Amino acid sequence: MAEIGKAIFYDKALSGSGKLSCASCHEPANHYAPSGFSSVFLGGPHLDVQGHRAVPTLTYLERRPNFSIGPDNPVSEAAPAIPANASNVSHGAKSASNTGASATNIVPQGGLFWDGRADTLQQQATGPLYDPAEMASTPSKAIQRINSAPYTAALKQMAGLTGQASSQFLLDEAMFALARYQIEEPSFHSYSSKFDAWLEGKEKFTPLERQGYLAFNDPMKGNCAACHLDTMQSNGLAPLFTDHQYEALGGPRNMELQQDKTASYYDLGVCDRQPDGRKTLSSYCGMFATPTLRNTATRHAFFHNGVFHSLKEVLNFYVLRDLKSAQFYPKDKNGHIKAYNDLPHQYRQNLDTTDAPFDRKPSDAPALTEKEREAIIAFLGTLTDR
Repeated sequence: MAEIGKAIFYDKALSGSGKLSCASCHEPANHYAPSGFSSVFLGGPHLDVQGHRAVPTLTYLERRPNFSIGPDNPVSEAAPAIPANASNVSHGAKSASNTGASATNIVPQGGLFWDGRADTLQQQATGPLYDPAEMASTPSKAIQRINSAPYTAALKQMAGLTGQASSQFLLDEAMFALARYQIEEPSFHSYSSKFDAWLEGKEKFTPLERQGYLAFNDPMKGNCAACHLDTMQSNGLAPLFTDHQYEALGGPRNMELQQDKTASYYDLGVCDRQPDGRKTLSSYCGMFATPTLRNTATRHAFFHNGVFHSLKEVLNFYVLRDLKSAQFYPKDKNGHIKAYNDLPHQYRQNLDTTDAPFDRKPSDAPALTEKEREAIIAFLGTLTDR
């Protein structure tokens, strides 16, 4: 099934244009993420439609739990049910020195995509496939292709009598094959970075990388490890550099995108994952998934809308968001800074203003100096798989 899934992963004929495959956006040579500098990918029937969000990496997804909203219970794999008061909850501070302190927060966690709307790789595969702005296929076109592809005979053999009798079942098996490929192909989760070698005692950090590692973990400096966990897990597995949770960071609108040029348009992340989410999940409007930082040094589009194009820009935003807001947000006609301009006022209470380095006031000194930010970027370079 994994071999069949590999063939499907590279099959451009599944798309509406006949020119896009999974590998077109999730490039194997760039750790299954785009290599270009565009904020979003161009798709659709004629490859001229902007995607809605920046394309995430497909690496290191095999350990991501199902989407849930509730306390983070490290001894249970069961997803807690969404609480009745999900629209009226608080989110305590998180610290790199004590990530367990916030474990009882009622928070969204797990799931795939920026908003967690899929739980399995099989479910995830159908999202881009049928999105009019991405691969722009349809179930009927996909069924037609999987019934006439070089891998059809093998797929039908694996699907058995039911697959030969039911086109829908055969299509489901094709999506399952895609998932199996991502599970079984080592390059999706190779754990082959310098950081992994350092964990095993086989390599040493340079002085700059070590300085960055310390700032990354310092709760009064970068505090990055509060969300991007970088310690060995209790089960002995290497860290994924994410706690699988969601945060509202107040990233600016991206005026490179047609949708963000529309004043009434807002992408509100978790609370847009379901039709009534802006009411029932209002405490999570503006929150997006905390991505893995593995291979992040090879990326060129950051945040859900791809508004930043370098790690330097990202670190500057983290440190200076509320100290030098004019660097990131536009001004209105009266010269006032339109801070957090991608989040409606009624959801501003969801913003992270308690976790360092977002806990600074305009008169405070930055949590990280420029040299410390450069050091963290050097450390992040050790997370690139070889």
